[in-house]
Amino acid sequence: MLRVSIITVCYNAAQTIERTLISVAEQTYSSVQYLVIDGASTDNTLEKVRAICPHAEVYSEPDKGIYDAMNKGLTLAQGDYVWFMNAGDSFYNRYTVETVMQAAEKAGADILYGDTLLIDENGDELGLRKLRPPKLLNAESFKNGMLVCHQAFVVRRSIAGKYDEQYRYSADYDWCIRCMHKAEKIEQVDSILARYLNKGTTTQHHRASLLERYYIMSKEYGCISTFFRHLYFLLRRKR
Repeated sequence: MLRVSIITVCYNAAQTIERTLISVAEQTYSSVQYLVIDGASTDNTLEKVRAICPHAEVYSEPDKGIYDAMNKGLTLAQGDYVWFMNAGDSFYNRYTVETVMQAAEKAGADILYGDTLLIDENGDELGLRKLRPPKLLNAESFKNGMLVCHQAFVVRRSIAGKYDEQYRYSADYDWCIRCMHKAEKIEQVDSILARYLNKGTTTQHHRASLLERYYIMSKEYGCISTFFRHLYFLLRRKR
């Protein structure tokens, strides 16, 4: 039975983490390592973690930011696959992890991915992400943006490198591309995998995030190609 390491990164997240914890606790799949990487919260985040997910492995200490914390999670992960589900985000339903792990067992894929439903702070559904996952995914797919939400992107641990902490807002975009370069097989799970809280670090720092992504795209896909692709999207939006 494949084991999956679910990793939640949080800091003073008492107002949003409960839905995340409940969604983890309710999963029907049993072979799970649940890691909570906390940045030394001063509210009652940890009390909620221990009350709702008493079997979680909790590590609480100051960190240098979200990607430092996520790298700590990768270091501590022991599962065959790693799956990030940060505070405020949640699995689509109680069968989600089981569905993905069954697909992983059957396909032998290095990466599995699916769709994402956006939610607001009250948990109300806002609809699917505008960027939709393609039927066939590879590193080239991300030249048009992050087509798969990080929370719906499950990676075999053996190919999951560390996040590049030079990026403050878009290291997940860079990480996904690097993982896809290493993957021999990428499999789509044709269902919604995650409910994503539409108020993350990237959303709050949208301009800085876009600049980082432009740099990553230029490095990965070439400066000229990236420039003209962005010019095309800009002109299309003005029509």
